[in-house]
Amino acid sequence: MTPAQLGLPGMPEPLFACTPTKLATYRDCPRRYRMTYVDRPAPRRGGAFAHNSMGAACHNALKQWWDLPPGRRTPAAGGTLLDGAWTDEGFRDPQQSASWRGRARRWVADYTRGLDPRVQPPGIERQVAATTGRLAISGRVDRVDERDGELVVVDYKTGRRELGTDDARGSQSLAFYVLGVRRTMHRPCTQVELHHLPSGRVASFSHDDASLARQVRRAEQTAADIITATDTAAGGGPPDEVFPARPGAQCGWCDLRAHCREGAAASRAREPWSGLPDVDSDQPQDRVQTA
Repeated sequence: MTPAQLGLPGMPEPLFACTPTKLATYRDCPRRYRMTYVDRPAPRRGGAFAHNSMGAACHNALKQWWDLPPGRRTPAAGGTLLDGAWTDEGFRDPQQSASWRGRARRWVADYTRGLDPRVQPPGIERQVAATTGRLAISGRVDRVDERDGELVVVDYKTGRRELGTDDARGSQSLAFYVLGVRRTMHRPCTQVELHHLPSGRVASFSHDDASLARQVRRAEQTAADIITATDTAAGGGPPDEVFPARPGAQCGWCDLRAHCREGAAASRAREPWSGLPDVDSDQPQDRVQTA
């Protein structure tokens, strides 16, 4: 055991191990953080949401597409892989599920049509990690491309709205993926991209030292708040006060709302399929992909 782990006076504090999702959960709602990461046994969650099922199927299909030999990486193969990854969880009925599976199938096929199957990206579902003065952070990157001698972080999105430069710039997870790619893959990396499958559009941003430092400071402050709350609760502080709820319209989407009085009162529960993208997948789009 190291001196830091022993907690000896004057020794540096151990790094706070986390993922971008863990930090984001606390910022969004400390109560949800407690029920997810602190309470044991963890409270039982509600059922699946259709938009999460659809997003997972698209991600899995694209991962498997890159696992194919280059000669088999075709748009038709992408659609077939989507069918194999599909689940009906969260959809209203089999008819709704089948309709959205058809849309997602076209998204994946159209997206892969814009990729060069002969170029193998340096990373597919790549686990990366980095450290700061106070954090040991890790995560999984959807894809890492190589362009002009540098690595590029690519994140697939299937949500309701199209994304812009502000989304790419403000994403803490993408900023940490840059740091993780640099440390894990030992290559220059500054650019991050959000690839929105429903519209085919790409939102990008190039980080510099200042923008990365801002995200690190923000994350380290969140981690400090988490440590304080966790220690206070362990010392006998009232858990619901130490980890307060942040009620609002977003509570309708929370799969832990049944265990949170404030959240249940703040918003009615949303139907499991109500988060599906509000897009017409049959309408042509100006698709911009990069391989």
